[in-house]
Amino acid sequence: MPVDYSLYLVTDRGILKGRSLFAAVEEAIRGGVSLLQLREKNVCSRDFYHIALELKELANSCNVPLIINDRLDIALAVDADGLHVGQEDLPLEVARKLLGPDKILGYSVSNTAEAAYGEKNGADYLGAGPVYPTGSKLDTVDPIGVEVIKTIKESVSIPVVAIGGISRSNAAEVKKSGVDGLSVISAILGSPQVEENARCLKNIWRA
Repeated sequence: MPVDYSLYLVTDRGILKGRSLFAAVEEAIRGGVSLLQLREKNVCSRDFYHIALELKELANSCNVPLIINDRLDIALAVDADGLHVGQEDLPLEVARKLLGPDKILGYSVSNTAEAAYGEKNGADYLGAGPVYPTGSKLDTVDPIGVEVIKTIKESVSIPVVAIGGISRSNAAEVKKSGVDGLSVISAILGSPQVEENARCLKNIWRA
């Protein structure tokens, strides 16, 4: 079944300020989130596993694929729909071999050389960025801008999702680059109006 990359939510419990992750994700999906990535950098493996298990159940009930960030073991343990790895994570070709051919595998890139490597070595999609400065500290790469995103998209034949500093004010501009979707954290989870935030971004994408 084709994956809808249009509005890709990456979780960050740190910006929820005590609000429930599961309630926020449910609201985000109601607002139009089409793909979900669980990102947990500061919990033990046991807690990550239980969070992933509960989120997988929620995602399944809403027919939204769940991707696990970085942790192949967690992705396999909860039978997640896929895994996303970055430049400093498990090598892409190793991740593909262990994950199997039927799961979604994403790869973070910031230039065309990394994009070519990703496409060649088993990535199903690329997360390209950061487009703009971001407070989410996904990486330490300088913003690459919309023009580089456009170049990356044109250099590969697999889907490309833009990430990093995307908001209501610049989402339309990012879409013009030809990418297959927008990946966000704070633009959806950064305020209590989660469903409204998601719906607004989805409407910008559809416009």
